[in-house]
Amino acid sequence: MALVVICGLPCSGKSKAALFLAEALKFQESESKLQVRIIDEGCFHLDRNQSYANMPSEKNLRGVLRSEVDRSLSRDSIIIVDSLNSIKGYRYELWCLARAAGIRYCVVYSDVEETICRKWNEDRREKGEANYDDSIFEDLIRRFEKPDRRNRWDSPLFELWPHKEGIEKSSPAIVDAVSYLTKKVDSKTRDVKILQPTIATQSTRFSDANSLFELDKATQEVTNAIVEAQSHALGGPLNGVSVGKDLPTINISRAVGLPELRRMRRTFIKLTGQTSLSGPPPPSDSESAKRMFIDYLNRELRTY
Repeated sequence: MALVVICGLPCSGKSKAALFLAEALKFQESESKLQVRIIDEGCFHLDRNQSYANMPSEKNLRGVLRSEVDRSLSRDSIIIVDSLNSIKGYRYELWCLARAAGIRYCVVYSDVEETICRKWNEDRREKGEANYDDSIFEDLIRRFEKPDRRNRWDSPLFELWPHKEGIEKSSPAIVDAVSYLTKKVDSKTRDVKILQPTIATQSTRFSDANSLFELDKATQEVTNAIVEAQSHALGGPLNGVSVGKDLPTINISRAVGLPELRRMRRTFIKLTGQTSLSGPPPPSDSESAKRMFIDYLNRELRTY
């Protein structure tokens, strides 16, 4: 139903904002089957200092979070991404996931001055709570890219000022975000935008519904296997990815990001659909679909 991106400097109250937003959403939709889930580093037991110690580790963290978001998006859930989300290019990637899923999207920005964040980080250290090393903290502050509501991937933008106003379920930004995320939409609604997939992000329609289901499921399983293998490798080299004992090995000699995998998956499904119009129908069993997709990936990856 929606993707919410929490954004802000380190130690700016983002996790508290995510928690209050989740509680407010659950209270608002208590009688519905709507699921509200927070995805953060803690879901994967990742240490914040290790995750941001260097660029490969940080890139791996973003990939793990992005993959989990991609797997979790659905029409009956609200996903809240509680992380720094400090790079505008990464927020754009999350926006693309929401667009491909055809759901609502918004950014909640916890706006706190650097000096206050620095003090809050020191306070956490004195209390023995999770905190950032000074060098990592200063690096993250320096590279932070503030959201701009003029950008489609930063809009709509709901701003919090925790140092001045605190954070509560009744905070204006929380209330406005809940209203935006849960408002009923009809043909006359103008203040709520549900992202629409482009032609490039829509799956090709097949006359055989079972073939479409198996093709979509099989290619997603192969994609997930690649993402998982790369996350376990922690940025290191891969000697190939095995999806099943009777299937070919996926030959990967370099890191392949989720956006690239998604692009190749969409292209493969589209090409398979076009071929089926004048030739044999797409595969109706999972193993055949996986084999075809793996062969396609090996050809494509070999050309790069």
